[in-house]
This record gives sequence, structure tokens and C-alpha cells, in this order.
Amino acid sequence: MKIISLKPILLYSILFMLVSNITVKAQETKTIEIKDAGAFNRDEIRFPGANILSKNDTKRVHLFHEGMDVWSDRAVFYKQQNFFKAYGNVVVNQGDTIEMFSNYIEYDGNKRFAVTKENVVLKNPEMTLETDTLYYNRNDEIAFYETWGIVKDSASVIKSDRGRFYMKQKKYRFLTDVEITNPEYDINSLQLDYYTDIDHSYFYGPTTIKGEDYDIYCERGFYDTKNKKGFFIKNSKILYNNRIIEGDSLYFNNPLNYAAATNNIKLTDTVNNSVILGHYAEIFKAKDSAMITRNPIAISLVETDSLYIHADTLVAIGPPEKRIIKGFYDVRIYKKDLSGKADSIHVNKETGLTKLFRKPLTKRQLQRLTPNEISKKNPILWSGESQMTGDVIHLISNAKTEELDSLKILNNAFVVEKDTLGVDNYNQIKGINLYGKFIENTLKTIHVIKNTEMIYYLYDDDTQDLVGIDKSICSALQMDIEENAIDQITYFTEPEGTVYPEKELPKNARQLRGFVWRGSEKVNSKEDLLSESDTSIPSVIIKGVNQEIDPIEKENANISKE
Repeated sequence: MKIISLKPILLYSILFMLVSNITVKAQETKTIEIKDAGAFNRDEIRFPGANILSKNDTKRVHLFHEGMDVWSDRAVFYKQQNFFKAYGNVVVNQGDTIEMFSNYIEYDGNKRFAVTKENVVLKNPEMTLETDTLYYNRNDEIAFYETWGIVKDSASVIKSDRGRFYMKQKKYRFLTDVEITNPEYDINSLQLDYYTDIDHSYFYGPTTIKGEDYDIYCERGFYDTKNKKGFFIKNSKILYNNRIIEGDSLYFNNPLNYAAATNNIKLTDTVNNSVILGHYAEIFKAKDSAMITRNPIAISLVETDSLYIHADTLVAIGPPEKRIIKGFYDVRIYKKDLSGKADSIHVNKETGLTKLFRKPLTKRQLQRLTPNEISKKNPILWSGESQMTGDVIHLISNAKTEELDSLKILNNAFVVEKDTLGVDNYNQIKGINLYGKFIENTLKTIHVIKNTEMIYYLYDDDTQDLVGIDKSICSALQMDIEENAIDQITYFTEPEGTVYPEKELPKNARQLRGFVWRGSEKVNSKEDLLSESDTSIPSVIIKGVNQEIDPIEKENANISKE
């Protein structure tokens, strides 16, 4: 049996560990070197154990530690503690990354930590920092100030109460009352991280950005200060071209004159006193236009009776005084005592004219579709219990007050009112055109002209019994509206027609050609503006937003650790 002694191995291991520890310790505690000085003195009473170094006419005090040179007029150097204090015209140089000037510095070589005071100026290739006291941790390569600081680059001046400079990342972190002044914009923020090499800023806390023709507010966000574009989240809004843009997340690109908003957006027209809500919007400043999709609703804010418009897509075009709003596909409108539906809508803020259209019919459709089928496709208005349809509907408002003034239904005008006393009885009036008049935003009179036809159910005023069914034709008539129902009908020429007893007029003769009752489609409230398919649409996210905002999440995690 062969016996192996462990003593040499154990001894070698112990010696190796000792040598390694000594080597590591030696590396960790390199002594500060005196490179040069004009004079050497000692004063054991005032500075026990210290070398007092001074300049003369030809030499300044020069100390060196691990790649960092320090020049000064005078220094007190404690060799045992590996520590010095330097005074007067202090210059610190560390390779090509740091050049620092001050009136005073104290440096601990063991901790590799410096404190500079009085007229401190720190320079790197990108920026210059000025403060009264600066702390420099060489181990982590972080410089920071706790009172005030001013950072300058080629174009901007940044002020803050506290700040940190992460040299490896080339990043500044500015804290408390941060101000950036630039010829093209001003930024104020509670906290701002700024990357000097790429000119990117990340905001944490209430922040405003003021440009020549835009204002931005957010509580978290990212901004490329060089290219003037960024993303903003959390209570963010942009005042841009007489519009206030709000949303869960906003994108802004000033060179492209473009902005976009995603999820719970609100687009306010500050000139026309109107608002558009939705889940996605794009704003094109150069074209003075905005497009809103994903459940958009436009609201014309009137003190007594606001008008709501919904469509699959809403577009606002033109300068404020001549702004036009267009809506496409499944258009629905609502205001007190008036609502409607159409395939598209055109609102002219300058003239106060609102047009409701159906989808254009092809020649084949015009040949094949019945009047009833065409009537189902026509735009429609409900005023109280009255249903009105036609090829085109015009609503005319006062351009200043936005109160409704008049109504036009052009071609195939048709008015239907459900008879409240009978079952499946409908009062009907049709003609070529219809003209209505509003008083205090309520429809009061209706004129139907050219080829006018009517079916109307007549009741005894006292017994409420059905007297007969009036079926007539005439050139024109007027209806007076009271409490949102037809109260009185006046003929302008002698009508031709007959009042039929109920039993003498067959069911199929009680409907005019083109009659369709569309009561199930009626928009009865603001909630009815969105259909079931609309409300089931999930929220959308701008492609790329999450990827761009990820650095904010990363930086926020770093803040928590600190």
C-alpha cells in the first residue's frame, strides 16, 4: 500500500492563498505617488504624520494614483492613510475621460473616493459640469453633487438641485427642479436621466417640454433631444397646433410635424370648443389634420346641448376657423331630442353645415333595389318620435353658437311617426325634399314639398277612438311639432285624397312606397353610439412603443435599487 503525505500539498495551498491575498491587497491599496513638488515640509503640530507639499516658481505639486493625475499649489499628504488634501488651482486629469478643476480636493486612495469643492468644473468630451461641491467615486465611476449643478453641452444648459454622472454609461441623472434650456425647447422635470453620447432623455415625475409651437406634459417618458421626438406615458398630453392631445401613451416627432396617441385618447380643439375621444389618433401638423379610430366619438361642446358623433374613423382637417370633420362607416349622432345614423358625415365648422350621406349606390343597385331597400340604406334622423330619411340630410347650425337652425332632406324625403294609440299603425309623409326649422335646438316645423303623399291616422279628441285613415296627395304641406310629436298638418294646396274607415283600407294599402320603420336602430342615448362590435374591440398599442419604453422600465428599476 502506498502512503501519500498531504503536508506538502497543504503547505503549498496555504502559501498560495497567502501570496494571493497579499497580491490582491497590494493591488487594492496602491500608494499615492508624489510625482513632483517645489518644496517638502512637515508640521507635526498642525499636520501630524503628513508631508506638506508646495509649489515654487517652476514646479507645481503633482500627485498620482492609479491613472489619475492631480496638480495643485499646495497639498497635505498622509502616506500611512494613503490620503491627501490639495489646495489652490487644483487640476485633475484621468486619461481622456475626465478633466476637473476646483480650488480644493481631498482624496482617499484606499476607497478611491474624492471630494472637490469651490468653483468645481468637470469636463468630458460631450459636456461640462459646474457645481460648488462634487463627489467622485472612482470604483463605480460615478460623480455626484447634492446642492446645485449646471451642465452645458454645445447647445443646452441643464440645471438641477442634485445630480449624478455615470461615466461608464455616459449618463447624467438629474434630480429635483431640473431645467433644460435650449434655443429650440425648454424642459422642466422632477427627475431626468440624460445620455450624453446619444442625446436621449428619460423622465420620471411631472415634466414639461416647451417648443416653439408645442407644449408637452408627462409623468414618465422618453425624448430624443437631438432629433426632437419621443414617447410619453402616464397623464401625458401635447398642446399642438391648437389641439390638446391626451392618451395613455403619446408619440411625438417634431421634424415630421407628426404626433400619435394610443388608448383612452382625448383630442381637444381649443378654438372650436370640441373634443374627440377614441383609442388611436394621428395628428399631421403640416396638413393641419387629425385621424381618430378605434371607437372615436366627436363632441361639439354646446352649453345647453352638445352634439355627439361616432364613426369607425373620424378625420379633422383644416385650420381652426375652417375646420372640417369627416366620419366614415357606421356614423351615429346624438343630441337631446335628435339622433341619427348614416354611412358617412361631413361637418363644416365655418359654415355650420353638417351633411349625412349613404354609401354611394352602383348603377346595378339602383336598378335592382326596391324603394324600401334603398330607404333602409339612406341616412336617418329621429326627432322625438319622428323618423326622417332621405338620400342626403343637411343639418344647419349657427356657426358661432353651434345651435341647430334648420334641416334639409334632399330627394326621397320620408317622415314616419309611430301611432301611439294604435297597433302597428304609422303616420307617413313623403315627398321630394323636406325642410325643417329649429327653435332653441328643438325641431318645430317641417315642410315637405313636391309630390307629397300622406297616410295619417285620425282620432276623436274626446274618446280617442280611431275616426279614419287619411290618405292624400298634394304639392306641399307643413307639420307643426309639439313635445316631439306631429301636432298639426297644414296643406298649401287643396289635397286630393280620402279618409277611409279602418275596415275599408287594407293593410297593404296603409304603407307608402319606400316605407321602412327603423325604430330598432334608434340612438336613444350617448351609450347607444357604440355598437356591440365597437365595445368588444380590444385596446390597441402603437407598434414599437413597448420596445421603446423598455429602457424607462430598466432605469426605473435602477432607481429603486439606489
